[in-house]
Amino acid sequence: MSNYYYLIASLPMLHFGAKPPFSFEHFLRQCVDLIPEKDRAVLALCGRDTFLEEKTDLLLLKEWMEFETALRNELVKIRAARRKIEPARYLRREGYSESELYHIAMNSHRIPSLMDGEKFLDQERWRKLDELSFGHYFDLEALVVYALKLRILVRWDTIAGADKQQELERVLPANTEKQ
Repeated sequence: MSNYYYLIASLPMLHFGAKPPFSFEHFLRQCVDLIPEKDRAVLALCGRDTFLEEKTDLLLLKEWMEFETALRNELVKIRAARRKIEPARYLRREGYSESELYHIAMNSHRIPSLMDGEKFLDQERWRKLDELSFGHYFDLEALVVYALKLRILVRWDTIAGADKQQELERVLPANTEKQ
C-alpha cells in the first residue's frame, strides 16, 4: 500500500545551500515500506549519474531530463565556441528549446569563479524543480522533485567536505606540466 501523504509529510524541508538532512540512500530506505516498488525504481533512477539516458513514463521526470540535457547542450555550445571547436559531437539529443537556457548558460559562463558558476547553475536547476513541482504535493512527482533537490544538496555537501589541499596538490602539478 502506498502512503505518500505520510512519507512526504515526514520528510524535512530542503533549502538550497543548506546541509542535506540525510544521504540519497537513506532517503530511498525511508521509501521502502511506504510506496510501491515501481515508484521506488523511479526514485532510484534519479540517484544514478547516468539517469539522463534512461527512459521513463513519468512526465515530470521527462521534462526535467529535457531541461537538464538542453542546459548542458547550451553549456557545450558556449564552451566549444570559446575553444573554437565544433560542438556537434558533444551534444546530446536535441528537441527541447527554451531561450532562457542560453541566458542561464551564458550568465554562468561569465562568472569568474568556477565554483560560483556551478552554484548559479544549481540555483537555476532548483528554480526549475520548483516550477515543475507546482501542483504536486503528495504524489510520486513530489518525491521525484525531492529526490532531485536532495541530490543537489548532497553534491554541495560533498564539495564543501572535500580536502581542498589534496585537490590543489592533485590539480596544480597537472597545470604546471602544461606550461
